[in-house]
Order: sequence, then structure tokens, then C-alpha cells
Amino acid sequence: MAVNSSSSEDYPDVVLVGAGIMSATLAMLLKELQPEITIQIFERLEEVAAESTDAWNNAGTGHSAFCELNYTPQLPDGSIETSKAISIAESFLVSRQFWAYLVQKDYISSPESFINRIPHISFVFGPDNVAFLKKRFAALQKSPLFEGMEFSDNPQDLAEWMPLIMEGRDKNEKVAGTRMSIGNDVNFGALSRGIFARLKEMPGVSVHTHHEVKKLKQEKDNLWKVKVKDLKSGDKRKVRAKFVFIGAGGGALPLLLKSGIPEGKGYGGFPVSGQWLICRNQEVIENHCAKVYGKAAVGSPPMSVPHLDTRMINGQRSLLFGPYAGFTTKFLKEGSKLDLPLSLRLKNLKPMVMAGADNIDLTKYLINQVMQSPDDRLEALKLYMPNARLEDWELQDAGKRVQVIKKDAEHGGVLEFGTEIVSSSDGTLAALLGASPGASTAVSIMLKLLERCFPEQYHSKEWQAKFKEIIPSFGESISDNKQLCSSLRSKTGEVLGLRKGDKVPH
Repeated sequence: MAVNSSSSEDYPDVVLVGAGIMSATLAMLLKELQPEITIQIFERLEEVAAESTDAWNNAGTGHSAFCELNYTPQLPDGSIETSKAISIAESFLVSRQFWAYLVQKDYISSPESFINRIPHISFVFGPDNVAFLKKRFAALQKSPLFEGMEFSDNPQDLAEWMPLIMEGRDKNEKVAGTRMSIGNDVNFGALSRGIFARLKEMPGVSVHTHHEVKKLKQEKDNLWKVKVKDLKSGDKRKVRAKFVFIGAGGGALPLLLKSGIPEGKGYGGFPVSGQWLICRNQEVIENHCAKVYGKAAVGSPPMSVPHLDTRMINGQRSLLFGPYAGFTTKFLKEGSKLDLPLSLRLKNLKPMVMAGADNIDLTKYLINQVMQSPDDRLEALKLYMPNARLEDWELQDAGKRVQVIKKDAEHGGVLEFGTEIVSSSDGTLAALLGASPGASTAVSIMLKLLERCFPEQYHSKEWQAKFKEIIPSFGESISDNKQLCSSLRSKTGEVLGLRKGDKVPH
């Protein structure tokens, strides 16, 4: 797809819907690749990065597959499938290269504002789970991306790694853990706000908050007519662009359906809400410094994998446990209860019904989660922190996630738990659907989008050279190259203040 280089208030080259980590990443890549490009960004809330990208709304953990057990399922033959974990770990290192580039260019001056070193730990209990974790550890050792991972089923080791989790635990209980001391905590809200602040200073970029995209239609000249409403004044405007990206989190699906592109027909969404227990006792917060992930309950969605999570939010160390899942008809935290019913179409009704029929366990799980009492939530926390006290914790709503439902020849419809790019055949419109591990792999996702929607420029010598400057590993595999992996971790760690000898934040 060719890019129009003319500059006009009503005819930008690119329109981005939603001001989260995906749009921030895509806008910055486009401006670095083609500085003269004009971009308009529309966000329905009053602030950028305030929905799914915000640290309190789940996107703040730095998924890198070091500790998330749902990325390494055990197969029927007993072996461990590691391909997804390796792919995510590699994508995260690609993202680190991009962030290091932004810091080196002085686009973001304080890397500690969005990224810190926090150990990533997997913790399990029970003989079967201990055996699984040991197999997982052995399987991951084959990739240099997991070099440095430690395994232990010695309670003394585990007590050093995560004292609050081992205090008060039955000494006869079978437990085990793995640790990656080089894990990161990433505040994607802070990162996105930093990128948008820089973008606003660049010529040809405008960010419009409190503006909602109401309609999308492709005209005969192939330009997309985007109807936008100013939610403060009530004024409406029309913008015409050659390329539109819908990166509106849970709000992407309704807009994709409104676009009318054939590729979007048949897609549906299953919204899941979440809640956190937030620790309010500073002494407890200071005694835990790790991201500790367990195994998800049978039938639960990946976003509900229980974890006791240290995060740096607004310069302060925080401790969260959860998330607790629930059912909602909203596609966004600040959305409408009509989001789900209004997304129903003749083309996606059957896939949604069939996917629902195949996920009865998930439905039961969500119902049970909704009906939980404070004592029920405390009991879930005590599985990971035996001495937890209810008075130290406060319940807080997290973000919404819309899991992708798509057509499937065998089942009629399937529920997907990853992210998916849906684009028009002419490459003039693309939407990102789905959730985890989205934010951590945003750079790799946007590279795929650029290749699909801007193929001619993507493969040009100019763009290829720029890609290599921004992401030194571009075009190379990191997962099977020990020297490259080590070099990238060292160099990006130096720029981002994540050197192995650095202390974790307090």
C-alpha cells in the first residue's frame, strides 16, 4: 500500500484508533521509517493509555514467558510444548531493543519510569505440579532465551526467593519453583505516555483525546472516511486516510465489524472482567519482590493465572494478587453493557454459540468467580501466601479483556486466547484483536502489521536498513543463537538500567 505524503488536517496518511501501547508503537515506528508521514490518533478517554494499557488494568507485568506456566502446556504424551514460550521470550527481547533505541534517541529520558528488574518466579505445589515444573525447566534449558533459570524444590531456597509465600506453609507440602533473576517489570502505561509525549512534538502528528470514532467506510477512491465525535463539544468531523489501524483494545471488535471488510466477518468476542487484591500494608509490600506465577485452575482463562505480583507504579512499589475473573458484557472498562449484544451479527452468531458450547467449564468458572465472597478471595490468596490477612488487602477492578472468537471448520467456532491481526485484502485497514501477551510483544506484532499492510516499503532497502538500526536483531533468530541473545540482553540492559548486578527497586 502506497503512502500519501501530502499533509492536511482532514487528509492524514494514517489514522490510529485508540491511544494505547499498540498505537504508540506503530506511530513511532512509522515516524522513524518515514519522517514525513502524517498521523492522527483518536482516543475516546481524556487521557492516553488509560484503558487496557494502564498498569492497574493488567498491562503492567512484562510478560516474557519466564514464569507464565500457561505458555508451556503439557502434551498428552507427557512432554512440554515450549514453542509459544520461546516465541514470546524472543518477542520481548525484540521489544527491549526498541525501547533501548527510544532511550538512546532521548525520546524517553528515564527508563526507570517504565522498566525495572524484578525476578520472575514460577511456583507450584503438589507432586504432579512439581513433576510438571521440573520437566518444564529441563525443556526450556534448550533455548538460550532461558539461560540462567534456576530450579529448586528445596524449601530453604524457595524461602530466600519468596519469603512471604513460604512463611506459614506446611513443611510436608511438596513445592517447587523456578526463578529468572533477570525478569522485568514494565509499566506500559508510563511507556506509552512517554512515547505519545514525544510524538506530539513531531511534525505531522496530532493526538486527539476525548474523541470517539463512530463510523468507518471505504470510499471509491480507496480512502477510508472516518467519522469522529468530540465528546466534550459534541462536534463531529470527517477524516479521510489511506490507512487505518484499530488498536482500541476491547473496543477494536465493534469498529472492525463497522468497517465492513470481508476479512472481519465471522469474528466475535467473549469479554472477561478482572479484579485485583491490592496490598495496603507497606511492610508486606517491602517483604516481597518478585512476580510469582502459579498454575491456572481448570477451565479458567489465561488472564486468570494466579500471581503475587510486584510492580512499580508511579515510582512506588506495589503488590497485587489475582486477577479474579468475572463475566461482563462490556468490552472496555469505560465501555457500555450493550457492547456484547451490539457486536452480534448473522456472520458471527454461529461461531459464538459453538465456541460457548465448547467452553462450558469456562462459563462455570466465571460464574463461580462472580459469586466469590471476600473470604473466598482470601482463601485463594492464602494458597500463595498462607499468613495473608484480609485487612491488608483491598479489592480493585482491573481491565476488561475480549477474547477472540473466530470461525472454525471443525467446531463451527473457537475461542482464541492470543492476539490476532485482521486486515483488509488491500492492506488499507488493520485491527488488533485479543489480549495476552499483547503489550509485551507489541513491537513484533506491529512489525508483522507493517509487513502485511506496507509490503513494498517494508521490503525496501531504506526500511530494511532502518529496521536494523532500531532493532539490531532484525531478520535474525535469537532463540537459537546464544551469543546474539547474550549480547542483546547485555546491551539493552545497559541502556535501560537493567544490568545483572543492579539492585531491584525498593
